[in-house]
Amino acid sequence: TARFGSGDDALVLVALAGGDRAAPGAREAAAELCHSVAAAVGRSRQRLAEDIRAGSREALRSGLQRLTDRGYGRLRAHAAELGLDEEGYTAGLRGLLLPVDPQCRTRVCFGAGAGGFFRLRAGQWQDLEPEDTAHPPVDAAGGFRFRASVARPGDTLLLCSGGLAAPMREEGLLPAELAARWSQAEPPGLAAFLADAQLRLKGYADDRTAAAVWEA
Repeated sequence: TARFGSGDDALVLVALAGGDRAAPGAREAAAELCHSVAAAVGRSRQRLAEDIRAGSREALRSGLQRLTDRGYGRLRAHAAELGLDEEGYTAGLRGLLLPVDPQCRTRVCFGAGAGGFFRLRAGQWQDLEPEDTAHPPVDAAGGFRFRASVARPGDTLLLCSGGLAAPMREEGLLPAELAARWSQAEPPGLAAFLADAQLRLKGYADDRTAAAVWEA
């Protein structure tokens, strides 16, 4: 999580990445990808903030896709330097851009590979990232993901790695339980959030990395 800029023109970036636990260097690849994309967002912060304010979705999509593709390109180059398999030294990425300006309610999600971006609204979960087949990235398996939406008070936005996204999409018990727990007047504390994110379902044992934003 990082803040770029100051005042109402600032942007907050929430980013996470998760790779194949069995692949050599998977954790390092995930961390490298997050830092690379975050640095690129920081350098492009002013243009991104202007596009968010103006509602320029196509400009945001193309700009964030370029940043994402460059991040994966750096991973590919580093894998070659390390003598590792390029397909193994990678990770699924999810990022969320939040304008600090309270008058701007636009929320921008982007990423590629395994993972998910969900919104809890009025007690119901919505999957916010249908596959974008018209804008495939250079090399991220799973396709580029982009969604710009307008937040409402009471919304909960959830970014997660593939280990949590899969049961959120494939099972009814987990999203129903999280909806019940997270539809309260106040968001959970850190310990409760960690426990909620680790609710187990048989057949789903992959790593779960998650970040959530509760709209005031």
